[in-house]
Order: sequence, then C-alpha cells, then structure tokens
Amino acid sequence: MNLSGKRAVVFGGTSGIGLAIVERLAAEGVEVIAASRTAAKRKVPEPRASRHSVDVLDREALAHFYENHGPFDIMVNTAVPSGRAQGPFAEMTLDGFQSTFDKLWGYVNSVRLGLTSFNAHASLVLVSGFPARKCLPGSSAISTVGNAIEGFVRAIAPEISPRRINAVSPGIIDTPLFAQEGMEREQFFQQATGTHPIPRAGTPAEVAQAVLFLIKNDFTTGSVVDVDGGATLP
Repeated sequence: MNLSGKRAVVFGGTSGIGLAIVERLAAEGVEVIAASRTAAKRKVPEPRASRHSVDVLDREALAHFYENHGPFDIMVNTAVPSGRAQGPFAEMTLDGFQSTFDKLWGYVNSVRLGLTSFNAHASLVLVSGFPARKCLPGSSAISTVGNAIEGFVRAIAPEISPRRINAVSPGIIDTPLFAQEGMEREQFFQQATGTHPIPRAGTPAEVAQAVLFLIKNDFTTGSVVDVDGGATLP
C-alpha cells in the first residue's frame, strides 16, 4: 500500500517508540502530527511531521484537537501516562493500581472521540506489552491493563469496521522509559532479556516496522502482533 499523501496522528509521538513511528511514516510520505503532553519541547522530522500538545486524558482538549486537525487516515497511540504502578500486588495501593489504567482510558478516548475524524478505511494501532500474556512478579497492574487493551481491540474491531484497529505488543525496548544510564542500563537489559530466544532489548525502529505492517495490511483487524524477542514463549 502506498501511504504517500495520507494523514496521520501519533499520540506519544515525540519520543521513544512513538517518535520512531513518526519518522517511519514521514519517510513513507505521510503527513504526520506528533502529539504529546510535551510536544513543544521535542523535535520531529520536518517538513512531513509537525508537533502538537494534547493530553489524551483531557477529553475536551482531545475532541477539540480532532475537530481542528482531522480527518485522519491513520491513528497510532503509544502514549504512556505518568501513573504506572509496579511492585507486589499485596503491597500496592489501590489508587496506584487504578492509576495504571490511565493508559487504557487514554486509548479509549483517542478511539472514541476520533471516530468521526477517521476516514472510512482508516487504520488504528494501539500498544499493549508482553506482560499482558506473561506477567512477571511485580507487574500485575501493567499486565492487567495490557490484557484490557488487547481485549478492547478485539471487542470493537467489528463495531468500527470498515475502519481497522490492531495492537502491537512490545517486549523490553531500549527507550527513554528506562532511566538507567551507562553500564547499569546495559546490565538491566542483559538481566531482563537473558532468557529470551533473542537475548537483547528491541529497538523503537523494530516496533515501528510492525506498526507499519498493521497500517498497510488491509486484511488485518482485531489482531495483536508481538515484537518481543520471544519473551512470551514458554
């Protein structure tokens, strides 16, 4: 599929996986808006891409964004709100567990409020994560939210047809989300991925490649594509 001339919005598109997706779409000739809470502080690949500040949890602002910047052929949401509770479930506060679901609500908002701004055959892509199907100790909240996102994709795919919606499920990806630096960062990745069939961290570009596949493949909807180096395998 030739994407040249298409219009896209990538929420969370100014860093990490989101920025890699923006760069890949811009290289394909897509006019891209990289939207995030801190868009004004980040760089994007001009002239194909532009920046816009919007919080996917702010429904009024998000609706206003769609009204003023649509229509879109492509929507990708990689936004990760600040609330991400980790640690043993029995020790986690219920408020912390609940705050992790801001990711789901941001995704739901971006789909529901954008429906009238998505063209008839638009492609939508969300991001879950490998803990959705292989939960590690201390990741119960993240795992539960990932399951909800993947269930959401399967549930609404028939309702929004002929628009398509899919998800990618990344494993451990080398992004700014991991704050360690130097050898500590390398040691973390080695420890986290050492038992995986592909024992290394993935790159944002590798996730972006999977997103591009989902955008271009007209016969795929309600699906989840793993990009995790085999992390979910037994």
